Amino acid sequence: MTWADMGWLILAIVIFIGFITIVVLGLTYGERKIIARFQQRLGPTRTGPFGLLQPVADALKLLAKEDFIPGSVDRLSFWIAPIVVFVPAFIAWVTIPFTRDIVISNMEFGIFYILAVSGLSTAGLLMAGWGSFNKYAMLGAVRSAAQLISYELPLVVGVLGVVMISGSLDLKVIVAEQDGLWFAFMQPIALVLFLIAGLAEVARAPFDIPVAESEVVGGPFVEYSGMHWSMFSLAEYANTFAVAVLATILFLGGWRGPGPDSGWGQDVMMAFWFLLKTSLVLLAIFWVRATVPRLRIDQLMSLAWVVLLPLAFVNMILTAFYLYYDWPDWTMVAISFAVLAAIGIAYQRRRVSRLATIETAKVRVRQGKVVA
Repeated sequence: MTWADMGWLILAIVIFIGFITIVVLGLTYGERKIIARFQQRLGPTRTGPFGLLQPVADALKLLAKEDFIPGSVDRLSFWIAPIVVFVPAFIAWVTIPFTRDIVISNMEFGIFYILAVSGLSTAGLLMAGWGSFNKYAMLGAVRSAAQLISYELPLVVGVLGVVMISGSLDLKVIVAEQDGLWFAFMQPIALVLFLIAGLAEVARAPFDIPVAESEVVGGPFVEYSGMHWSMFSLAEYANTFAVAVLATILFLGGWRGPGPDSGWGQDVMMAFWFLLKTSLVLLAIFWVRATVPRLRIDQLMSLAWVVLLPLAFVNMILTAFYLYYDWPDWTMVAISFAVLAAIGIAYQRRRVSRLATIETAKVRVRQGKVVA
């Protein structure tokens, strides 16, 4: 590699990090505004026009804030942990294509590379909890490790269905295979698995058990402040954006959409459709945070091992039958939606039965008090 090539590479990395940072600032603003509307509030309004400069003000505050380090911490682990969490959140973007031509380095094993790199953040969270020398931080770190490992399995097995149908691990090929029918219709089970497991992987509500303020006072990050804490926050939002982008690529046809087939207008339309689909996925993620309450740790683990992982294997087996026996596409669509409907009905019946049991127990308690 020549010096010129190295210079261009460094420039591309700086531009890319700047782009992701701007996206993260936009996500924080958009999330606060959207959730405020759900809660009948205004959200940021004072800093800049329509409050647009509020994320910039928050970022400057974190940069200027004192970086306090407790005296009892293991300094090596404490300092390295944010980097170990921060770096995988950015290097995963190396092979994610935004359009057919806009990608840093397309890889034949792109989805495998992304899933492998995303798992490295677990080590950083454990280092943060261990190095903080704080029982709440350590408890949050152990929760993070258990959650990430548990939800990594249904995530990978769910994505395997998409890989089996497309016949490739290359993200560009996966998008190209969705020419007539999106994989969201061919693989609705995998889409549900990906979104649920993806939210758990980035510890977004309702899966924010590792940082539950009412239980572990902030989890692995409780002793961090200033720039160190901002690195964790930046990695979280970068990973959230990555989940939305991957959902668009794997299930929503990526940048494919109606528009010109060649020329400058084609690139503009591809970027437009890609950003529109990604924005809709992000809206759904913010909607979930504003609507669904936080799960308990036992509910979290039970959902992963009892519900999602068996469902992922069911989807993989259905996909194998679909490919081996060369079923028409509509059969895969019908069977997948039937499985999801059956699970929804079973869950609703179980919920009604449990509520009835609780109400019966309350009546018996009241009758006992009356008799007494």
